[in-house]
Amino acid sequence: MGENQTMVTEFLLLGFLLGPRIQMLLFGLLSLFHVFTLLGNGAILGLISLDSRLHTPMYFFLSHLAVVDIAYACNMVPQMLVNLLHPAKPISFAGCMMQTFLCLTCGHSECLLLVVMSYDRYVAICHPLRYSIIVTWRVCITLAITSWTCGSLLALVHVVLILRLPFCGPYEINHFFCEILSVLRLACADTWLNQVVIFAACVFFLVGPLCLVLVSYLRILTAILRIQSGEGRRKAFSTCSSHLCVVGLFFGSAIIMYMAPKSRHPEELQKVLFLFYSFFNPTLNPLIYSLRNAEVKGALRRALCKESHSQ
Repeated sequence: MGENQTMVTEFLLLGFLLGPRIQMLLFGLLSLFHVFTLLGNGAILGLISLDSRLHTPMYFFLSHLAVVDIAYACNMVPQMLVNLLHPAKPISFAGCMMQTFLCLTCGHSECLLLVVMSYDRYVAICHPLRYSIIVTWRVCITLAITSWTCGSLLALVHVVLILRLPFCGPYEINHFFCEILSVLRLACADTWLNQVVIFAACVFFLVGPLCLVLVSYLRILTAILRIQSGEGRRKAFSTCSSHLCVVGLFFGSAIIMYMAPKSRHPEELQKVLFLFYSFFNPTLNPLIYSLRNAEVKGALRRALCKESHSQ
C-alpha cells in the first residue's frame, strides 16, 4: 500500500458506459449545448458591457453569474467530450485536483452570488428610495470579491484534505470528471473529516443561502402585492421570476446531488444530475434572463439595430 500511495500519478475517468453509437450521438448533442452555453453567456456579458442602461448592480452580479457558468462549462465539458470520443481517458493527478478545485470554486461562488442577487432585488423593491444609498458600487464590488474569495478558500480546503489521503489502485473514477465524492471513493483511508467538511459546506453554502433567498423573495412578494401600479408590478414580477427560475434550477440540483438520500445506483444517478447541472443550467441561465427580462431583450434589440444601421 505504501508504494501505491506514492506512485499515483493519474486517474482513469470511466465516463459513460455506453455503446459507440450512443456515445457519438451524445458527443454531438453535448457539443451543441456547450456552444450554446458559451454563446449565450458570452452574449449576456457583451450586452452588459456595451449597453450603458445595463450598468446597474443587478446586471453587475448577473455578469459574474455568466462568468461562473462559462468557467464551470470550460472546466468540465471539454474533458467529458474527449472521454466520449476516447473512453477511459486518463487524467493526471494534478489535473484532477485542479478540476476539482475549479468545480468547487464555481459552485460555492454561484451559491453566494445568488444570495447577493436576491438581496439586491430585495433592497430595490422593498426599499426603492434608499436603494442607491445601500447598494453602492463599493458594496457591489465588495460582495462580488467576497463571493469569489469564500468560494475559492472553501474549495482549497476540500482539495488540501484530499491531498492528505492515500490512494490505492485501481485508480478508476466512475464519473466523467473529478467530482469530489467520486475521488474520495478511491481513498484507502478513513475519509470522515472530508465528509464532515462536505456536510458543513452543504449546510452553510446550500441550505443557509437557500433559506436567505427564500426569505428575501417572500418579503419581495409581499412588497409586490402592495404595488398599486400594474406596470410596476409586472416589471417586478418579471425580474424576480427569472431570478427564482435560476435559483430553483441551481439549488434543486445541488441539494439532490449532495443532501438527498442515496439511491441503489448513486454513482450513475450523480452522473445524470451532474450532466444536467454542467450542461443545462449554464445553457438555460442566459435564456431565462433574456426571454423573461424586458431590459435584456431591449438591449439586444438596440444592439441588433445599431449593427444593422452601421452596415
